Amino acid sequence: MKVLSVLKRIPEELKQSLESNFPSVEFRYCHGMKEGEAYLEEADILLTYGEDLNEERIEKAGRLKWIMVMSAGMDLMPFRAIEAKGILVTNVRGIHAKPMAEYAIGMFLQVAKRAKVLQQQEARSEWNRRLDFQELNDRTMTILGTGAIASETARLAKAFGMTTNGVSKSGRAKEHFDHVYSVEELHVPLEKGDYVAAVLPSTEDTSGLLKEEHFQTMPEHAVFLNMGRGDLVATDVILDAVRKGEIAHAVLDVMEEEPLPEEHPFWKEEAITVTPHISGITSRYLPRGFEIFEKNLHAYLNEQSMENIIDPERGY
Repeated sequence: MKVLSVLKRIPEELKQSLESNFPSVEFRYCHGMKEGEAYLEEADILLTYGEDLNEERIEKAGRLKWIMVMSAGMDLMPFRAIEAKGILVTNVRGIHAKPMAEYAIGMFLQVAKRAKVLQQQEARSEWNRRLDFQELNDRTMTILGTGAIASETARLAKAFGMTTNGVSKSGRAKEHFDHVYSVEELHVPLEKGDYVAAVLPSTEDTSGLLKEEHFQTMPEHAVFLNMGRGDLVATDVILDAVRKGEIAHAVLDVMEEEPLPEEHPFWKEEAITVTPHISGITSRYLPRGFEIFEKNLHAYLNEQSMENIIDPERGY
């Protein structure tokens, strides 16, 4: 059994754990797909972030039986080719919940406590206490999504004394949410949302879901944060909403175009905060991911049920 990893910068302790726990498995570690492509033909299992796969490489990997994607996003995966060859796909769904929930609360607090302005004042050595600080307490957070990340975000929001509304396809009740609305009822929770966080995957149903009318529905003081997928809302829609004062601020960790070009207007807007698709990444990202991989590898070798199996037709 040969496992090929094309993940970059894997800590030595994680490699040692794999080799110690699975002595019968041969592991090869390459620094990216460019280096690893030469070994694709002999790999039974592939460790990847998923962005470096295409139909040609899937065809080349003649022995490949399982792809372990060290990411939750499946946007760029060549699922037709994968399904045609009957290759199993799993991912690390669930490991992003804590870091991304902390990111959401942290960014909302930065906007509420005027962090940008404070940094500018500090750079100018300016002592100015006349800032319009806001509180999260007694405010309403509307979260688009009710999965693991959304649920953890709602749990933290409750600790700040917030009302939490969720939006899902079904509208079924979920823990940590005061109320869950269906997508058909989207305008209702948006109208109530002082803070709106989007944590939706990229699917045919969610692509372009948020339109101008939805931002017009939000309160003018609303803060919108997207840490799900960039195709949820068009660039022009966000720019118009901010420039017209339909919302007070937008925090964007994902956008339609990534990496964001240096000349992109998002960089220049005072009421937009851009982060480089990093909300789920911390020093604990790979250790958590490898915990899932080790558990699944043990199950795979012993022909037991595995977790986080992806449906190629749905893409998640």
